[in-house]
Amino acid sequence: MEHRIGIMGGTFDPIHHGHLLTAEYVRDACGLTKILFIPAANSPFKLEKKVAPASDRLAMTRLAIADNPYFEASDIEMCRQGVSYTSDTIDELHCLLGQQAEFFFITGADAINDLPSWHEAEHLLASCHFIAATRQGTKLDMVHLRKAFGALCECHIHQLTTPELEISSTEIRERIHSGRSVRYMLPAAVADYIKKEGLYR
Repeated sequence: MEHRIGIMGGTFDPIHHGHLLTAEYVRDACGLTKILFIPAANSPFKLEKKVAPASDRLAMTRLAIADNPYFEASDIEMCRQGVSYTSDTIDELHCLLGQQAEFFFITGADAINDLPSWHEAEHLLASCHFIAATRQGTKLDMVHLRKAFGALCECHIHQLTTPELEISSTEIRERIHSGRSVRYMLPAAVADYIKKEGLYR
């Protein structure tokens, strides 16, 4: 049986309703078997930034998705040493789940426009599909992507208009730090965990 597996990667510092809504919308629209949420242990884009401990970000992710049978959290990047490159993760998932598994990496159009600068970008794009969850004001630069990847981008990069939720992890951290409410911005279980562990104070 072929499995169509969505991948939600990111720092998830913290995970919020925007992540969850996008994942469920893409899962339903694209007929995906399940969505794997993979918190990055050492994101190549945030090596110089302070983030919450990986164990806390994984715990928050598990709490956030607990009520959705199609969602699953993975510690695959946290079990691997070094920088968390997506190409390594996809290769490892192919080894674990077999070549019959088809992967769909879900991210914003802005991130996909930067794809040529990612580690082993061409190998990565050949190994999985990318779904661009479009955001207001950002469109896919297909001229740029075709120049970098040729015909590969035509069959492996897909665009899907998703509901807009103007929520960011940065704003949530700032609001918590200043003692302001984050109710309805993230799941209550995640908010309770943050309060209990004293994160972002």
